[in-house]
Formats: sequence, C-alpha cells, structure tokens
Amino acid sequence: MTAPLWLTDPFRAMIDPIDRETFFRDYHEKKPLIVHREDPGRYAGLLSIARIDDIVSSIDLREGTLDMARSEPQVQREDYMFDTGYVDRGGVANQYRQGATIILPQLHMMDAVLGEFCRAVESLLSCHVQTNIYLTPPDNQGFNTHYDDHDVFVMQIEGEKLWRFYETPVENPYRGEGFRPDAHEAGETVAEFVLKAGECIYVPRGLMHDARTHGDTASLHITLGLIVKTWADLMLEAVSEVALRTPAMRHSLPPGFARPDFDRTDAEAQFKAMAEMLAREMSVDGAMDFFVDSFIRSRVPNTRGAISNYLAPATPGQAFRLRPFVPWRFAGDDKENVIITAGGEVRFAAEAEAGLHTLLDGGTVTAASFVGQDEAAAIETLGKLHAFGLVVPV
Repeated sequence: MTAPLWLTDPFRAMIDPIDRETFFRDYHEKKPLIVHREDPGRYAGLLSIARIDDIVSSIDLREGTLDMARSEPQVQREDYMFDTGYVDRGGVANQYRQGATIILPQLHMMDAVLGEFCRAVESLLSCHVQTNIYLTPPDNQGFNTHYDDHDVFVMQIEGEKLWRFYETPVENPYRGEGFRPDAHEAGETVAEFVLKAGECIYVPRGLMHDARTHGDTASLHITLGLIVKTWADLMLEAVSEVALRTPAMRHSLPPGFARPDFDRTDAEAQFKAMAEMLAREMSVDGAMDFFVDSFIRSRVPNTRGAISNYLAPATPGQAFRLRPFVPWRFAGDDKENVIITAGGEVRFAAEAEAGLHTLLDGGTVTAASFVGQDEAAAIETLGKLHAFGLVVPV
C-alpha cells in the first residue's frame, strides 16, 4: 500500500504545485500562498471530525489540552471546564452546538499520526513545528481579526472556511510580539477566498486575517505553526560566546549611568570599540553549532515499533535502515561513538564505528555490518539503535 503524500513528502503535500525553491524565494516571510486544488481527500488519514469526537469523548483532557472560542459572545472557561482542571465533555458539546470552536492545542504531542507529520516537516525546516486543531460548526467564527507572531500553514481537512486577508501592520514580529486590537488595525481587505478540503494556505507572521465556516457543514482545519530561530537569535548567541572569553565585556556599566547628569561620551567610545571587537571575534560556526545541537536534542523521539518489535535486532540477517526524518549528528573519538539525536545522546562502542557510518551514509545494516564487534556486541548495537528510534527494519 502506497504511503500518503502528507507522510512521505509533507511539504509537497501542502504547497504543490508550487515547488520548494519557488516557495522560499517568493513567499516565505514575504507574502501568503493560497493553494487551491480539486483533491478533497488529500489529507485523508491525517485527521478527521470523527477522530476529534473520539478524543473529546474518551480521553480525560486537562486544561491546556482543549480550549474553546467564539467571536461573539465569547466562551467562558467555566462553560466547558470543571474546577478540578479537567475538561467537561458535556460542556464542550453544548458550547459547540451553540457555535463555539473546539481547539486542540499541541495535539501532535499525543496523536502519533500528527506527531509523525510534524517530525517530517521539522526535518526539512529545522524549526519547531506545532499543531493547533480548529473544529468550527457551520456559520460561525472562532476569532476576530488578528495576526499571529509565527508563520503558519493551514490545511483544510473537512468542510470549508471563508478567509479574509488584510494588511501587515508588523513585518516579521518577534515571538511574543502579539496582536493588540488597540494598536493594530486590519486595514483594507486584500484577499477573500474559500478554502476547501484538501487545500492549503501559508500565512506569514504579521499578516492580519480572519476566517469563518463556509457552507452548511462543520469546518475542520489544522494550523501548523513554525517556531523559528532568527538572525537576531544567532547574533545574540554569538555575542554571548565572545563574552564568555572576553572579561572586559563582563564588566559592569559605569557607576551612575542612570543619573540624568551622566556623561555618555566615554561609554559611547567604549561601546564602539567593543562593537568593532565583536565584528572581529564573532564566529557563525560556534553559534550555529549550538543551535544545531539544541534543535536536535529538543525533538521528540519517534520510537514506534521499538516495543512491539523489540526482538527484531536479534533476528538473524534482519536488515535496518535509518528511520525517515530522524534528526542526528555524529560525534566520536577513539574511545566511543556518539549519535546526538532526538531526546539527547546515544553512545556506542568505538568498534561500532564502521557500521554506524554505513547506516548514517544512507546504507542498510545487519549485525554483520559491525565488523569490529562480535555477534553479541553487534546485536546490542542494533538493539540500542532500534530502541532509541534511530533505525527501522527493512
């Protein structure tokens, strides 16, 4: 059975027929992309209204795992939440029938299918990817006009949504530089369209927008949020690394600098001298390596099959390959080999190096691939690779 496109090539599943090069050159952090297509089943299997019903009705959801919203009148917490902090299932259903949107933040953290999808997108973009799920009944709107402080892809799963795009009051806002209705005006409508099942839009952060259900059926969509590192973040990390090895940068500011009569002449000269020194001493490699390791370690490991198929590494002749989309970086010396991956580090004996390189270079491995180890040690290496989600049986 052929795997769905959203699993094998998630980015293409969202932006096709636009290719990646065109997207990053013409749209990314610049302008929205609206992808219309006649393919209502494109995201079949990724999520469904029936699946949302199962989750709400069968899992004891706590505060933070479910929210509700309605543009007017607004939903109150007590309308769908018990004092104990658990979700009131009946309250959710009651508010939904009265027009409120059901929101499931971070559903990828407890849904294996969405988790796999997010990991696949993360492997391409090198940023944290999160999901918010929105189920809105017919002829209703969850939120008033606003902008987001992070880029999003919106995949319409079932039903239809009428979207309106407005102006961009803040270009590429910082994370946390959120929309304030008293300070940010929507401006003129620049686009209005209906998003149907199987279609997708990209909304860059800062773009004002709103949406409401279109037609006489409920609307279900996935908002995929991209939490990125910026050039400003990289520069700050590079400055911090220089400061760690430059005592002068760790000196305190001049005494009395906050006084109204403080003379800043000397401080300005010292500041400029330090800026020139930073330009000479800062290294992109050190800061980038820190971000690479931090990103990889902070991913959620995918260990599906590691328990149900735990005997696979000991099966004679069983071959393995690197798990698709798994993040990794190799480090080692003459004493041990280390694979930095989702969740942290996995350590192997130095004798396993040849087989590990074969695996990480894209090849398949069996116990016999670890030529520097005896059979028992090679099986132990395969077992550890399998247990920590680095490999899957071929």
